[in-house]
Amino acid sequence: MSPVSLVIPVLDEERALPQLVECLAKLDPPPAEIVAVDGGSSDASKDIIRAAGWRLVDAPRGRASQINAGVATASKESVCVLHADTIPPTDAIAVIEKVLADRRVALAGFTPLLCGEKIRWGTSFHNWIKTWYAPMLFRPHLFLRGVRLLFGDHAMFFRRKDFLAVGGCDQGMPVMEDADLCIKLARLGKVRLVPRIVRSSDRRIAAWGPLKANWIYLKVGAMWALGARKRLAKLYPDIR
Repeated sequence: MSPVSLVIPVLDEERALPQLVECLAKLDPPPAEIVAVDGGSSDASKDIIRAAGWRLVDAPRGRASQINAGVATASKESVCVLHADTIPPTDAIAVIEKVLADRRVALAGFTPLLCGEKIRWGTSFHNWIKTWYAPMLFRPHLFLRGVRLLFGDHAMFFRRKDFLAVGGCDQGMPVMEDADLCIKLARLGKVRLVPRIVRSSDRRIAAWGPLKANWIYLKVGAMWALGARKRLAKLYPDIR
């Protein structure tokens, strides 16, 4: 059996979940378990999760608290945090196992391609290059050690014991908990971007437009890096 647990934070994702359920059923090899962590959905998300046969966990709303609850519940050595609107490749579990077989790697993630009615090549490229330039600008000492900043769309994965050892995600952070986790896990080893595509929803770009979306991404990232974190939630509202 695979040593990989998938943890999926969920909040009002009835539109995205059917496609994810279908795609995860095709993973080869399959994950050992799928843990969906609901943050108080008011739609049909829980019904879809139960019908899929996934384990359902309730947690306080917020990606950090939901991820922490999911990892705490997970029973396997390796954990991948997958957003409900992100579709992994069919061999994702094998990729995770191969990457984490290198004990020097503490955290890794796939390469996201933002898609909807069309592929958002420009923003996808920006997200890819941001993995390098963000730590180069704001954490140069870590960049020189090979650290890359990954985000939720990367479908990040790690060893459960390492996540617990660094205290998991900071539940006081409404957003950017993923980048913060990169900094924590960088103490234990490399943070690696894997050159394999996951397809992630472009719903924020569709709602805001490409220019506004990229400006928000830059502003939120800079404010996080400079320590002005209390205002981040207002700048980065939920889009469903």
